[in-house]
Amino acid sequence: MLETSGGENHRKNFTRTATLLIHSLSHGLKSIRKLKFTIMDSNLRNVLEPIAILGSFGTALFFFTRVMTDYILKKKMIDKGFVNDDTQAIFKQHTADNKYPSLKWGLIIFFAGLSLIIMEYIPSGPESPLPYGLFAVSVSLGFLIYYFLMKKDSK
Repeated sequence: MLETSGGENHRKNFTRTATLLIHSLSHGLKSIRKLKFTIMDSNLRNVLEPIAILGSFGTALFFFTRVMTDYILKKKMIDKGFVNDDTQAIFKQHTADNKYPSLKWGLIIFFAGLSLIIMEYIPSGPESPLPYGLFAVSVSLGFLIYYFLMKKDSK
């Protein structure tokens, strides 16, 4: 912590420290640029990139189509006068199935993040299936906890 007396000395010390920090950062960045390391095998990346892109696009397209077709179906049923207690129960059934979506996704993301933290401390090689298994088990544990909470809530 800086003292208020002797402001000139503190300013010089701060300037020296800032200069050394900037100098070390610039040299650090240069040395990092010189390092050549592979984060992911290029063949694996070439396979996973299209799968991830097409999977994301396909999932988005599926959910968009589902929402639009449900909307169109509901609108046509209302226009033709088929709205009675049974159809209203069907409309409300979709919302009743997932009472606490925030809890579900919160648990899943929490356990996924917890598995990533645990993987940081477990030594494993790049070819090891351990990280994938730990991640899958953790996410499944989040789903199971949500399932049992909803089962308990429905009783």
